[in-house]
Amino acid sequence: MRNIIVTVARQYGSGGKTVAEMYAKKNGVPCYGRDILRMASDMSGISETLFGQVDEKLKNGSLFGISKKIYRGELLPPSSDEFTSPQNLFNYQAKVIRDLADKGPCVFVGRCADFVLTDRTNVVSVFVHAPKDYCLEQARLRNSMSTAELEKFIAKTDKFRGDFYHYYTGREWNDARNYDLCLDSSRLGFEKCVEAIEAYINVRFKELN
Repeated sequence: MRNIIVTVARQYGSGGKTVAEMYAKKNGVPCYGRDILRMASDMSGISETLFGQVDEKLKNGSLFGISKKIYRGELLPPSSDEFTSPQNLFNYQAKVIRDLADKGPCVFVGRCADFVLTDRTNVVSVFVHAPKDYCLEQARLRNSMSTAELEKFIAKTDKFRGDFYHYYTGREWNDARNYDLCLDSSRLGFEKCVEAIEAYINVRFKELN
């Protein structure tokens, strides 16, 4: 099997996570998402709860007002005053991502994996998006909220993802130039999104067939 790593960023309600999981299952490779937090906790010895708390602080906007903490690859030792800083917690997540990518083909959902692995030639970065109405329709399948509540929830979730990405990468999350493929799931459907990723891989890595 070709050693291809796929990273998937996605708007809430676009089905990007589902597409990632479907691609992984079809191709018999692992798919990683928030479980990276647990792995980073195991690697660092820092409580997984703390990783989650930092995510919540970022989600509430309490950290995004300060300067960006662009990922550079360094890990701070336990002796450092910044050992449990948001930047170092992300550094450990990035180390997990890079180590998993070293082991073989896999899929990563979110966590700025496309940026963390930007130096690798075997990575295919994908952004899954869809119009507002479609995302709202899909979100209704998983959430028992009113339309107004769902709209606010989707907007807040996407803002967090955009802010999170910008904080650690310095890039705009929804900028097509950051990705190899941008797929509208409302036009293709989930299965054809998977097929589009596979087709791109077959063209780009034809010599590895």
